[in-house]
Amino acid sequence: MTATANQLRQRAEACGQGQIFAHWDQLSETSRGQLLGQVDALDFEFIAELGVLLTRSASEAAPSTFEPPELFPLARDAACERRALEARGVGTEIMAAGEVGFVLVAGGQASRLGYDGPKGAFPVGPVSRRTLFDFHARRIRAARERHGVSMPWYIMTSPANDAVTRAFFVENDYFGLPAEDVTFFSQEMLPALDLEGRILMAAKDALFLAPNGHGGVLAALASSGCLAAARERGVKRLSYFQVDNPLVRPADELFLGLHALAGARMSSKVVAKRDPGEKVGVIGRADGTLGCIEYSDLPEDLRQARDADGRLLFGAGNIAVHIIDTDFVEELTRDGLNLGWHVARKNMQVVNAAGESAETAGAKFEAFVFDALAKSPESVTLEVARSEEFSPVKNAEGEDSPASARRDLCTLFSAWASEAGLDLPAPDSAGIEVVEVDPLLAESAAAFCEVAPEAPHASELGHLYDAP
Repeated sequence: MTATANQLRQRAEACGQGQIFAHWDQLSETSRGQLLGQVDALDFEFIAELGVLLTRSASEAAPSTFEPPELFPLARDAACERRALEARGVGTEIMAAGEVGFVLVAGGQASRLGYDGPKGAFPVGPVSRRTLFDFHARRIRAARERHGVSMPWYIMTSPANDAVTRAFFVENDYFGLPAEDVTFFSQEMLPALDLEGRILMAAKDALFLAPNGHGGVLAALASSGCLAAARERGVKRLSYFQVDNPLVRPADELFLGLHALAGARMSSKVVAKRDPGEKVGVIGRADGTLGCIEYSDLPEDLRQARDADGRLLFGAGNIAVHIIDTDFVEELTRDGLNLGWHVARKNMQVVNAAGESAETAGAKFEAFVFDALAKSPESVTLEVARSEEFSPVKNAEGEDSPASARRDLCTLFSAWASEAGLDLPAPDSAGIEVVEVDPLLAESAAAFCEVAPEAPHASELGHLYDAP
């Protein structure tokens, strides 16, 4: 064993993690090098801290009181409309000043959708077959054109899809964006532990590593240098969104302006829950602290509770869309990620001490980005229309699937075409009028009515209203 290998083995054994080297004598030089590289990257003191979390019971952390958030509502009175008008003006000024960057969380694979590749490469355009990445890129391009300024886009990948994602963007010429304004950085991984705090092995020469949660985007922004680069170019606020939602509007002047006027450091968009049983987290206060209340944490009586207008009291469904100030991210990551860690206990397929594949009880550790809301003295919770801004692609079939996203896209765009006085195509076999509007052409019904062509582009699938 080399000097470096000896040092790493001694360090692991001193920290009670000697099992990492249990199969060392059976490994090839290449496998030994791979294992040493993973061990060298470990922070054993931090892993020991994670191990302490395993001794805490779930009841110790369970909140006891809950409150709904203060919403900037979708249905607005005159005062709210005046505030919205002011906010749009402020948001427009901020965007035109080049103070906004975009952060996309895109570490997932589309294997659950039957597609071999990053989820962002999955085609969702009802007519165009545009991918999720393409939809997001076009919305960012539209914002750049609208405000006449460059805006950086930071895309968090995972070790599993980083290389193929980068290649996909190259193959597609960065979807019309300048390559220098698109930066990729990879999510960090954490070792999974058994219930005694020992690092589990995925193979004789590999640790069992798992993504550190969507909250890890903040740490990765800092460690990759993206955060420093953003601040250097004058970016003061980051628009955070996830790859699976083709309706997301990352460049929203209203949202940005409300956030700025409130002096908030992190804000959220929400949609009204469909019904009390929809298993989605809601923005609210738990024991006085703002954050996302998980469906399983909210008591049944509160899930069913309604206000005087008949709306669900806890109905602010979290859609993972945020504005986060760059100096706030810097504070949260200055001495390591200051969000806390959530423990996910589950059975895992590992390689045991005998070198055999076996199932064992273990734990993964994740940080959640919405936990940062608790550290923001002020925060805006903006309610938006689900039909206009939220239709995620998560499942192969049913709700939140490619089919439901296609349906929601067509329903929205056909309504725009109808409002503009254009003829709609005949419904397809599913009863859907297949219409698609390029985000570069318009991002609202009002904008579409101003630019709607006299006749649609013909397509065997429906009508495609494309930008010139």
